[in-house]
Amino acid sequence: MLNLSEILLQNIQLEGFEELKQLITQRALEGEIHFRVDIKPPFRDTPEDWEDQLEMAFYEPNRAHTGQDNE
Repeated sequence: MLNLSEILLQNIQLEGFEELKQLITQRALEGEIHFRVDIKPPFRDTPEDWEDQLEMAFYEPNRAHTGQDNE
């Protein structure tokens, strides 16, 4: 199980929400199969729909990786 809090603790060098989202996409592409949002990201640029964006980055990594937006 990949917890958001663990990602943040293990990657304190992250500077913003987009970097976090890219890291989550990368972890999904590497084979992680479960993701839990257990804490709000502390970045100034964290959007209101941050949970949806992170879940999409994890559960649809190929779509997030290619930069396709929701229709």
